[in-house]
Amino acid sequence: MVTNRPDVRPERVCFSSGPCAKPRGWSPECLASATVGRSHRSPLARGKLRRLIGKMRLLLEIPDEYRIGIMPASDTGALEAAMWSLLGPRPVEMLAWDVFGADWLHDAIGELGLTGERGVEAHGTLPDLAGVDFDRDVVFAWNGTTSGVRVPNGDFIPLDRQGITICDATSAVLACHLPWERLDATTFSWQKVLGGEAAHGVLILSPRAVERLETHRPSWPVPKIFRLVKNGKLIEGIFDGATINTPSMLCVEDCLFALDWVDRMGGLPATIARSDASSAAIAAFVDGRDWIDFVALDPATRSNTSVCLKFVAPNDALIDGAGFARSIAKRLESEGVALDIAAHRNAPPGLRIWCGATVETADVEALLPWIDWAYRAELAERGLPLGTEAA
Repeated sequence: MVTNRPDVRPERVCFSSGPCAKPRGWSPECLASATVGRSHRSPLARGKLRRLIGKMRLLLEIPDEYRIGIMPASDTGALEAAMWSLLGPRPVEMLAWDVFGADWLHDAIGELGLTGERGVEAHGTLPDLAGVDFDRDVVFAWNGTTSGVRVPNGDFIPLDRQGITICDATSAVLACHLPWERLDATTFSWQKVLGGEAAHGVLILSPRAVERLETHRPSWPVPKIFRLVKNGKLIEGIFDGATINTPSMLCVEDCLFALDWVDRMGGLPATIARSDASSAAIAAFVDGRDWIDFVALDPATRSNTSVCLKFVAPNDALIDGAGFARSIAKRLESEGVALDIAAHRNAPPGLRIWCGATVETADVEALLPWIDWAYRAELAERGLPLGTEAA
C-alpha cells in the first residue's frame, strides 16, 4: 500500500544545482538601481564592479595580495581562461571525480595536448590524493557538482609545491573554508551558493599565478576572451572592474544583492552552517532507509551543497535505474514539491538536491517525506516490492 501524500510542502521548491535558488527576500525590484543603458566603463558602473570585487574579497576572506577578476562564460569561462593562459611550462596532473573535472581533463590533454596523469576515479570516490605530484601543475574541482564528492580539506596540497594549482571551486565557495595559501587560480560562478544569475565567472589569482602569467607565453594561440596578459604584463584592469567583455549590469546588481544578503546572514560562517544543516537533514533521511544512498562512498568526502543520491535496489528490483530515477524526479515536479533534482544527464542516475546557503533547511526537511512517497508510488506502479527502512 502506498502511503498518503505528505501534508507539508516545501515553501520554495527550487532545488536546482545551477542556477540555484535566489536568496530569501529577492524580487525583480531588487534590480531597480542597476546601471542599465550605461557603459560598464562609466564611473557609476565601474564603481559597482569594484564594489562587487571588494565585497567578495571581504566575505570569502581572500588575501589582499590575490587578484579577483570577473570573467565571461560563467565558471567554465574562468576555468578555461586559467588553463589556456597558465598551463604549459610543466607537466600537468588532472584530477577528476565528476563530469566537469572530466571535461577539464579532456581540454587540457585532448585540446591543449599537454602530458599528464589522468587521475580519474569513478563517480563516488576520490583519487589517491597523497600520490598527487605537485612538482606538476595540478587541476581539480574542489567539489564535484555532478557526483557530490569533494575534497575534505586542502591539506593534501603542499605549501612548498613547485607547480601551480588550478581549482574549480564553483560548488564550494561560501560552503567551506578554502585554503587560499594552497590555491593559485581559483574559479567559481555566482549562480551557485549566491543564487545569482548565470553567464559570469570569477577568477582569483595568487601572486604565484601572476608570476606564471608574466613569465610564460603559451605555445598555443590564446583567444581574446581568455587573455589575461598584454606585452608580458598582467592586464590589471580585469581585476579592477574593467572586464574582458561587456558584463550584464543586471547580473552585477543581482550579485550585489546576494552578497549583501550573505553579509546580513553573518558571512562565511553562516553560509557554511546553512549548507551543513540542509545536507545533515538529508544524511539523517538516508541513514534510515536501505533503498537510497549517497553517491559519495566516504562520508568525509560528501558535498554539503550538491548532494547526490542513488537508488539502491534490494533484491535487484530496480533494474531500470535511469528510468526509475527520472520518474521519481518527474513525479516530484508534477506534485509541485521539487524542481530540477534529477541527476546531471552525464552522471549516474539518481537525484541531486542543492543545499547551498540560499536553500532553507526547512524546505529540504519538507521535501524528504515526498521522496519517500514518490519512491513507494513508483514501486507500486511498477508492481515491485517495497524496500525496508529503519523505524
